[in-house]
Amino acid sequence: MASISVPSGAGQGARRVTSLRSVLRRVADAAVTPLDVDDVLDVFHPLRGGRDGLQGRIVSITPETAESATVLIKPGRDWAGHVPGQYVRIGVDVDGVRLWRTYSLTHGPRPDRCISITVKAIPGGVVSNHLVHHAQVGRMVQLEQAEGEFVLPQPMPAKLLLVTAGSGITPVIGMLRNLFSRRVPPSTDIVLVHVNQSADTAMFRDELRAHGAAGRITLLERYDDQHGLLDVSDLATLVPDLDERLAYGCGPAGLLDALETYYDERGQTLHTERFRAQVVTAGAEGEGGTLTLPDGRQVEADGATPILDVAESAGALMPSGCRMGVCFGCVIPLKSGAVRDLRNGALTVAVPGETGPDGVPVQTCISAAAGDCEIGARR
Repeated sequence: MASISVPSGAGQGARRVTSLRSVLRRVADAAVTPLDVDDVLDVFHPLRGGRDGLQGRIVSITPETAESATVLIKPGRDWAGHVPGQYVRIGVDVDGVRLWRTYSLTHGPRPDRCISITVKAIPGGVVSNHLVHHAQVGRMVQLEQAEGEFVLPQPMPAKLLLVTAGSGITPVIGMLRNLFSRRVPPSTDIVLVHVNQSADTAMFRDELRAHGAAGRITLLERYDDQHGLLDVSDLATLVPDLDERLAYGCGPAGLLDALETYYDERGQTLHTERFRAQVVTAGAEGEGGTLTLPDGRQVEADGATPILDVAESAGALMPSGCRMGVCFGCVIPLKSGAVRDLRNGALTVAVPGETGPDGVPVQTCISAAAGDCEIGARR
């Protein structure tokens, strides 16, 4: 191997440049005291790379239905991209409190590098209602990098079944947009069974019908007000070659629970994405109570709202992740009292002096107060 000769003065020159930059930085910081240069840059160039925390700017808000909208966001330069089907955590400031929520990315490749989420306003949902009805173009939001394993395999299978309900269509629309934006679309035979309460509440209805009319997918629309609730045992009738298809499902927990049982009984694989925890009404005994936060404040919590949401609504900074009970990013110690798992009603109880000084770890995103309880800070 040939050797490379480096002039003896090269290293000294590099050190002089670094030293000069350090001096200039100290001078600039002194000029804007008590701020520093990064604070000033954040004001004039909040999407720059290398800043602490990834941000995005809302570019547009497009209504999809009366209670849903697509929010287009220009992310900062440090955005690493995503695989269609993944989700992103977004931090939104509402009434002075920063609240984090998770939404599926609903777009394929975009030359402008923007990302999009489609949000359905949930009754009582602080963030979803804010984004759908009150957010403004130009508003800054906080972002984390895309996550999630609900993605299509490569290479694509010969046959694919997608079963979605309500806003469970959001990761799937991103998949379809990505597939059909390619110069040579895949030859995969795709069947989409899409369930909604009514045609008026169906997001992306016209776009999905256009794909169906063009022969890109076989679209089977199901509406509760026309067809009644979907019985998953009818899938074999709706899709006669069901056993030949790789299956994906996304929607409310009730549908996914039924699908998982159905596929387990058939000995087949189902890939699922749970976008919202199923709410199970707590029993009459110990429904809700006083929640003591890690900082000692006390707030009232009902028996159906995750303690993560209760704490954040009170302004507490809480660790969180997927908000679906999957990633365990929200786990903190329950110091005393009881919480109920909103997915299955199971109780977790912590008794001071009996369950250990560190408390009992609980997932705050799927646990609600089942009486008075106290949570501690993550260690």
